[in-house]
Amino acid sequence: MKKIHFTDRYLLNPRHPVTVFVIGAGGTGSQVITNLARMSMALQALGHPGLHVTVFDPDTVSQANIGRQLFSETELGLNKAVSLVTRINRFFGYAWTAEPKCFPTKKFSGYDTANIFITCTDNIRSRLEIWKFLKKTRKENFNDYLVPIYWMDFGNSQTKGQVIIGTVREKVLQPSSQEYIPMPKMNVITEEVDYAKIKEKESGPSCSLAEALEKQDLFINSTLAHIGCDILWRMFKEGKTLYRGAYVNLETLKVTAIPV
Repeated sequence: MKKIHFTDRYLLNPRHPVTVFVIGAGGTGSQVITNLARMSMALQALGHPGLHVTVFDPDTVSQANIGRQLFSETELGLNKAVSLVTRINRFFGYAWTAEPKCFPTKKFSGYDTANIFITCTDNIRSRLEIWKFLKKTRKENFNDYLVPIYWMDFGNSQTKGQVIIGTVREKVLQPSSQEYIPMPKMNVITEEVDYAKIKEKESGPSCSLAEALEKQDLFINSTLAHIGCDILWRMFKEGKTLYRGAYVNLETLKVTAIPV
């Protein structure tokens, strides 16, 4: 029998919009946030309260971002999180929130959290800090509106990348099944990769789009964003998933699913 993960019950029938933190609004993050806006609209059409998203990013829009990331000339010098959220709120009529800073910060208390965390950052340190924060907050007693349940992480090189979603809760209650083997836990990225043993190299900012494309190809971010958001969409729509992520290689046009 195949292994399967059934979506946490609160996300399927919440009393409020499901809260989502997106950390990083650059190449992948700008694509993910736009996909989440469409997903929220679709969920509402199906009778679900939808999503309330908060975006964190301290960076400003540069000339090198325009074209590969979802920003325009008119947004040069503006904060990425503020630009994206303002645009989405105007287009969809949402009241999503932008935080022009890193996450987590010292000012954040245990109650400043969300049901789903999505990281689209380009460094190891941020992932380790977020995992430290999540391990601490999952020990507290929050109401369903705030408790962290899932963490989805995106990472990529120039033409390759991966997306992985895992459970922040040590166990998500699963129904019995005679067709599948229900899995109450899925590893998050920091449980899959020992980042403490990896030496991180700082590539520095790009001065132009051409230089940026030498580091990350044009469609690797959007490809990963669509695959990751499709997994999340099916977890909401179908209430289950057979896959907890995927590896993508644009050089070979190959996508390898990561089973639960």
